[in-house]
Amino acid sequence: MKKRFQPKFNIKKGDNVIVIAGDDKDRSKSRKVLAVYPQKNRVLIEGVNMVTKHLKPNAQNPQGGIVQEEAPIAISNVMLWDAKAKAPVRIKRERKEGGFVRISKKTGEEIK
Repeated sequence: MKKRFQPKFNIKKGDNVIVIAGDDKDRSKSRKVLAVYPQKNRVLIEGVNMVTKHLKPNAQNPQGGIVQEEAPIAISNVMLWDAKAKAPVRIKRERKEGGFVRISKKTGEEIK
């Protein structure tokens, strides 16, 4: 069985990102990343790309109903937000202490 290539992204869970493309109501929002799906090239962002989902009644939700929840968007439509630069930034990766660190190309500082 052939192993699939694991893509490497500069965006991680918990990062603040800004939406640079997509629906007008979501564009230019700076929000927190809830999950990253590397095999699908998608990210789940808090309060962005809200969809309506109809739930059937079940044991946890005996009433059922309609709920709003986030749907993933393409990772190419977001950029990492640097709080120090107060702007979206591109990232370079450098090897330090046996691992990689992310460095902002705009400020040259490490991103935690």
